[in-house]
Amino acid sequence: MAEQELQTPAQYKAEARYVRISPQKARLVVDLIRGVAAGQARFILRATNKRIAPLVEKVLTSAIANATNQGGDNIDVDKLIVTEAYVNEGPRMKRIRPAPMGRAYRYQRRIAHIVVKVGEKA
Repeated sequence: MAEQELQTPAQYKAEARYVRISPQKARLVVDLIRGVAAGQARFILRATNKRIAPLVEKVLTSAIANATNQGGDNIDVDKLIVTEAYVNEGPRMKRIRPAPMGRAYRYQRRIAHIVVKVGEKA
């Protein structure tokens, strides 16, 4: 007996790695566009007053371009939605801040990996 394979719509991914912003701050912006139409998500990102918003828009634009290049003629850009958008934590840079009496305090500079996937509605 042959099992039927489920046809899942194709997803097209773009990611920005080693971005110098804390993942917590980047997640605030990425959460705004998850599940939204791709064109609407670009408007949301342009109106968002956060330092990371232009970079997230650049990643979204790259994901849309990947869909048009890899998907061929059967991809309609107007029907694309942001199926997945998440921020992972990258490696941390350990730094030292001078402290009183010859001591040193350690602190960490956080790095984020931003991933955006677009696809057509199921």
